[in-house]
Amino acid sequence: MTTSIVVDNVSKTFRYQSHPTLKKVLQNRLHGSRSNETFKALDGVSFEVRQGESIGLMGLNGSGKSTLLKLVSGVMVPDDGKVLTRGRISGLIATGAGFHNELTGRENIYMNAAMLGMTKDETDSKFDDIAGFADVGRFMDTPVGNYSSGMFARLGFSVAVHVDCDIFIADEVLAVGDRPFKRKCLKRMKEIRESGITMFYVSHSAGSVKKMCDRAIVLDKGRVGFDGNVDDAIKYLHYDGDDEEPDGEEGSEDERDDALASDI
Repeated sequence: MTTSIVVDNVSKTFRYQSHPTLKKVLQNRLHGSRSNETFKALDGVSFEVRQGESIGLMGLNGSGKSTLLKLVSGVMVPDDGKVLTRGRISGLIATGAGFHNELTGRENIYMNAAMLGMTKDETDSKFDDIAGFADVGRFMDTPVGNYSSGMFARLGFSVAVHVDCDIFIADEVLAVGDRPFKRKCLKRMKEIRESGITMFYVSHSAGSVKKMCDRAIVLDKGRVGFDGNVDDAIKYLHYDGDDEEPDGEEGSEDERDDALASDI
């Protein structure tokens, strides 16, 4: 079977964005110390993904999940090792990523679609489907800087899922939004998975990973701690239950959206 993603001994280091005092700077220079200035987000990560696999990327906060997704999507490059991908990549790695706050929802759809590799003709032909899925109504022609987080999520996810792609990446896409929107997202992502597109899905929700993925990779302090069966990955992380939302929370995000929209 065709290999879709190759991550080979990948490492990525970042520098702490700290603002030390003048005294600390002088002390460091005097002693030649540069300790604690950098940290390794990923350290020697390796794995392969076959075309059509649905991978759940799991791990505690700070384990390197989002950094890895940015490397796979091409937003970043590794310091060491290599990342190889086959075909067009689409997805949502951050709510509202690529949006310009002063542009309207309509204008941002075209800009975001272009960033994901779609031509204007492709976007024209799919605009009604994108707008219908996003369901922001009359606020489509309102600057997105006035959108709530839920409206941002609907618009960004809608563009991403309408791109013809070979690899679909989603980072906590279901963390924002009301319950009906989450159900709609899950349904659409299942359609993407069943179409043979490779899916790389980050979530802290054990329940959604079990529904969406047939394999899980767990990052542990920047390294691969586990790679295999989803249920075993959940046990490795000591996650309990399905992490489903409790009853009674449905509509809470809608209420916040409506409250914000009334001020637009």
